[in-house]
Amino acid sequence: MYRDHTKVIGIGDRVIGGGNPVLIQSMTNTRTEDVDATVAEILRLEDAGCEIVRSTVPNREAAEAFSEIKKRIHIPLVADVHFDYRMAILAVEHGADKIRINPGNIGGPDRVLSVVSACRERNVPIRVGVNSGSLEKVYLERDGHVTPEGLVDSALDKVHMIEEAGYDRIVVSIKSSDVMTAVRAHELIAERCGYPLHVGITEAGTLFSGTVKSSIGLGLILEKGIGDTVRVSLTGDPVEEVKTAKLILKTLGLRNGGIEVVSCPTCGRTKIDLISLASKVEAMTERYRELDLKVAVMGCVVNGPGEAREADLAICGGDKEGLLLKKGKILRKVPEAELLGALENELAKCRQV
Repeated sequence: MYRDHTKVIGIGDRVIGGGNPVLIQSMTNTRTEDVDATVAEILRLEDAGCEIVRSTVPNREAAEAFSEIKKRIHIPLVADVHFDYRMAILAVEHGADKIRINPGNIGGPDRVLSVVSACRERNVPIRVGVNSGSLEKVYLERDGHVTPEGLVDSALDKVHMIEEAGYDRIVVSIKSSDVMTAVRAHELIAERCGYPLHVGITEAGTLFSGTVKSSIGLGLILEKGIGDTVRVSLTGDPVEEVKTAKLILKTLGLRNGGIEVVSCPTCGRTKIDLISLASKVEAMTERYRELDLKVAVMGCVVNGPGEAREADLAICGGDKEGLLLKKGKILRKVPEAELLGALENELAKCRQV
């Protein structure tokens, strides 16, 4: 089912499925039982634009920490549970807004039923997760290796297990580190499943490689109308996951708001330090996330004027100086050292309007 027709599911005070906006998710990398560190990281993620956050629950202390963490954050908190079904029940009892489990690694049907019962009692959704790295032996032997069909069959087996326990507040996740396997798997499951889909490219890599792989994979999946929540998995600061996800959604026209910075690649015509300036502009505009603007940072007069016409604000470089433009009209000529400050002054004026 494409996102316009998936089942509507509430997660805390947020709603996914049924054509609701695709929400951005990330995961903390702190020890969950360290409440202060976990809350501090979640607040940073909130500030970056994260809308759902997941934390690992490997032990009782982590599950019990959910009660205190929930008091100090402002977005839904999801418990990530593996192996010990009791941790899922404890997390629900301590306020988890959603549970992420793999029914295949928490024991037999009785244990799954216990988790479902706890979730049903509090109306807590269950996210069923299947990754290529943990695909069951039966599917590997059947297909010879990890395949999109194997991932989908594995996920739907687990969905049916929860349905047979009498529960249907389900979110489904099928992830692979292979981009095209992930894309095909999502195409297949969208034809066979009406529950909301959480999409991502798992183990995508470091900031550079992970951003490239996630952008391609998520772009292909989301553009097909598939996906209700999204996570960019990066080895690094989870804030970077959120920033990348926001840009992917904005580029696809699935998200409005925020400042889009475009800049030229530089060449021998450039006579200002454009690389440094563009980086500083991108960092500076993070302080103006509430504005929905396009800002161009251009190095010379070849493409600069054309880009400036399409941008709300623009810098066009000259010889150790540049033009500051608004809506394609020249405001003034500014020395190179003052370009960043001049641009921020104009952004501040936009904020006041």
